[in-house]
Amino acid sequence: MKTLSLKMDDDIFTETEEILAQVKKARNRYINEAVDYYNKLAKRKILEQQFQNDSTVVRDDSMAVLNEFEAIEDDG
Repeated sequence: MKTLSLKMDDDIFTETEEILAQVKKARNRYINEAVDYYNKLAKRKILEQQFQNDSTVVRDDSMAVLNEFEAIEDDG
């Protein structure tokens, strides 16, 4: 495990402390779980963007092939 120093906005810290008192969870565990959740969310957004980019490339290629087939049919 790595040790790090963290500067947190006062309002976020206060809210976190209030939640921790209610859920009865250690601050360290809570922050680890929050960062883990945020990492998974960020990975999903990155993957979504990659899928959108790949989809655009496939669509453009498909349209190019379709246009070539249509040109062949028109000549034939």
